[in-house]
Amino acid sequence: MNTEKKTEKKADKKTEKKIESKGPVKKKTKRNVPQGLCFIQAGFGNVIITITDPNGGTVSWSSAGHLGFKGSRKGTPFAAQVAAEDAGKKAMDSGMKSVDVYLKGPGAGREPAIRALAAVGMRILSLKDITPVPHNGCRPPKRRRI
Repeated sequence: MNTEKKTEKKADKKTEKKIESKGPVKKKTKRNVPQGLCFIQAGFGNVIITITDPNGGTVSWSSAGHLGFKGSRKGTPFAAQVAAEDAGKKAMDSGMKSVDVYLKGPGAGREPAIRALAAVGMRILSLKDITPVPHNGCRPPKRRRI
């Protein structure tokens, strides 16, 4: 008899989980944004593409890592192309037709990402390189002695 009561208590504890709400749930709204900005960050290890409205609010984004590329394959031109296509399609769904492209970084995925955006059907209005260039910033490591 004792074992039956114990199992009932365990079953009650499992079913008594409290459901806590964190406030009202916001529904994602599809905005119609005809023109925007596209930021392509092409590092050696990954490529991140963010498409925003003219004010800077993110409309869509994608990256090579997000799409399942792992390790050194994230920095390849093909990964950049796939990521740009993904971000471009998401932006086209919200009504975007033309973008100003801002490139940042020295990675291999710079050119293929731009080509992929154009292939998706986006009109590229301008291209600007915003890669940060040091004004002789950090001191280089000391010379190797062999």
